[in-house]
Amino acid sequence: MAKIAYLGGGCFWGLEDLFRDQPGVLDTEVGYCGGSNNNPTFEFHPGHAESLAVTYDTDQTTFAKILDFFFRIHDPTTLNKQGNDIGSSYRSVIFYTSEGELSEAKLMIDKVNRSGLYNNPVVTSLEKFSKFYTAEEYHQDYLKKHPHGYTCHYIRTDESLV
Repeated sequence: MAKIAYLGGGCFWGLEDLFRDQPGVLDTEVGYCGGSNNNPTFEFHPGHAESLAVTYDTDQTTFAKILDFFFRIHDPTTLNKQGNDIGSSYRSVIFYTSEGELSEAKLMIDKVNRSGLYNNPVVTSLEKFSKFYTAEEYHQDYLKKHPHGYTCHYIRTDESLV
């Protein structure tokens, strides 16, 4: 069965680039979540986080494994900042779609905090999912189109927490 996880962790290009080849991931799409306007654009998306919709096969992976990888490819301890990108658009956030996802996200945050991977506590926000707005076409698969483009995402550890 296919499910979608909605995540924000800085510039959506880097998240997408690393997630697309993960086991069980069927598709990725960059966009905007969690803001105050309909039909946000890159130039105007107040309150929205640059986000990634990760479509995954539940027979091949789990929401917990998706979250585990998410926490290993961005710094969840910096408030509204990833790399050179600063502002709430770049916040670390999990948009949960059910109480089960909320519980799993809380458990994973606790595991990350106890893991010692980061020196500071996780500041990732947990926000109820409302709507995902697809970003402009030129943002989709951006780092495939521009292999030397900017990204601040990288795998910080190969050690899984699940």
